[in-house]
Amino acid sequence: MKKTALLFAGQGAQVVGMGRDLAGASASAKAWFDRANAALGYDLTSICFKGPEPELTKTEHAQPGIFLVSWAAFELLKERVPALSFEATAGLSLGEFTALTAARAMSFEEGLKVVRQRGRFMQEACAATQGGMAAIIGLGEAAMREVCAEAGAVLANLNCPGQLVISGAIEKMAPACALAKAKGAVRALPLTVAGAYHSPLMSSAQPKLQAELARVTLMPPKIQVIANVTGQPHGGPEAIRARLVEQVTSPVRWEESMRYLIAEGFTRFIELGPGRALSGFMKRIDKAVQILNVEDLASLEATAKALAG
Repeated sequence: MKKTALLFAGQGAQVVGMGRDLAGASASAKAWFDRANAALGYDLTSICFKGPEPELTKTEHAQPGIFLVSWAAFELLKERVPALSFEATAGLSLGEFTALTAARAMSFEEGLKVVRQRGRFMQEACAATQGGMAAIIGLGEAAMREVCAEAGAVLANLNCPGQLVISGAIEKMAPACALAKAKGAVRALPLTVAGAYHSPLMSSAQPKLQAELARVTLMPPKIQVIANVTGQPHGGPEAIRARLVEQVTSPVRWEESMRYLIAEGFTRFIELGPGRALSGFMKRIDKAVQILNVEDLASLEATAKALAG
């Protein structure tokens, strides 16, 4: 019997039109989009389906939008494959909230609302600081830690072998990229982002998120949910709150999280939500595992067929 883990998309996966064909083809999926609009008090669905892109890209819309589309994909997959069983979940950054919701640690409405607020708080932190990020290809973690120490940046995402992301003050990004290349990086690319996510420059968002999470009813997850901060399973409600606050300024240990699941015997991973970034990371972490995804109707049908087979 294969052990299956569900993976939920993070920020950056947003694209205008995401979720539209899912909602158009399924009354139950459309109902989730309607519930989201009602919970938030504005038309998030229209922003997901029609944009405009600058509006969708705003952190306060991108984060709940990705949460919503990922959730609709999750619910439709369960509907299409009633026998679906999964033993763990994980999500990249904001996707960790979707993963916790799928594990029934919080309700859909509360998960969506807290992600919207998290997006707002992070947007405010971005506006108050001049931060940036860069993707570094082809350099190991130890060498990148040296680069960060020398350039005054921090590691933000440890995604997969040879693909790391750094974060910090905007003026530090170009020198850090140049130093990474000098140390052997194949590519060092500044990213088009609003600020320095997963760095100390986001610290002003933490007390606001902590206060928001204090109002959320959290339950112990029904299955393992892997925490970005530790690469290990979450504990109880209070530990979850603490890890989610820490996550705002801490690196996302994605490769470590996936290697933990693989060591635990997981051989099938299903990515849910827009884009296929997590599937791409997994191919570089372990080519032997099965990787499926649901982002639209075509991928839903393909994944349902693979699971039936």
